[in-house]
Formats: sequence, structure tokens, C-alpha cells
Amino acid sequence: MIRAEHPRDLTSLIGSTAVGDWLTVSQGRINAFADVTEDHQWIHVDAERAAHGPFGSTIAHGLLTLSLIPRLIRDLIDVRQADAVVNYGIDGVRFLTPVPSGARVRAHTELVEATATERGVRVRLKNTVELDGNDRPALVAETIHVFTSSP
Repeated sequence: MIRAEHPRDLTSLIGSTAVGDWLTVSQGRINAFADVTEDHQWIHVDAERAAHGPFGSTIAHGLLTLSLIPRLIRDLIDVRQADAVVNYGIDGVRFLTPVPSGARVRAHTELVEATATERGVRVRLKNTVELDGNDRPALVAETIHVFTSSP
């Protein structure tokens, strides 16, 4: 875990890394994401057809895997005096390996930048979403967050 007392302390922790716990990407989660996004492509939701498709089973939407990053990293950075953490953006997203239904993923996160701003400390994290049993990650993305605090 990456720990800091105050957001400003993050500037001294550049290069720190943390690895999270495994999370199973169930077919139920994939189906729910398909419902919310109205993306019911058969490779995601039709197990019978997908069994004979290019991946041998249904796979998670790439955007579902990307959207799991906040969940996957939530216990990896602890800033005690942060009032809020606001998502600021995502850079350099690459979907590298499909995530089959039932697979487990976890985040390997590195603090690559921390810059004090008038609103708080803007942090850039390199997130590698690892796929259990696969040497190649599911995705890599740099997420940007602003940690705010009271003076």
C-alpha cells in the first residue's frame, strides 16, 4: 500500500508501487455492464455462441475492465488527511488481453507523478491490470486523480 498522511506528502512517494487483491469478473458483472451500456455484443453475453468464437468463451468488455480500476486500486493508496479524491482523467489506455468470464484480475499500481496544484495534489498512476494465469496484462492505463484536503 502507498500511504501518506497528507496529500502533499505524495510528492515524496513517486516511484512507490502497490499490488491489489484479485477480483473475479463474473458473467453476471459482464451482463450487468452490457445492460447499463446497451452493448450486448455476443462475445460478451452469449456463452453458447462465444464458446465457438475467437476467444472460446464470453469476455468482459474492455471498457468494463477499464471501469474496474477505481475498485481495483481503492485499497492501494491511503491518504489519511485527504477530504476527497476526484478522477481527473485517463491517458494511454491499451487493451492488451481479453478477460474471459470468470477470470480474476488485480491492479499493479505505480505512483509516477504528484504535483501540487491550487485544488490539491494531482497524481498520475500507472495501472497495470493483471490477468491471473497470464503473463500479459489485460490492460495498462495511466489514471489521473486530484487529492484534496482542508488547509
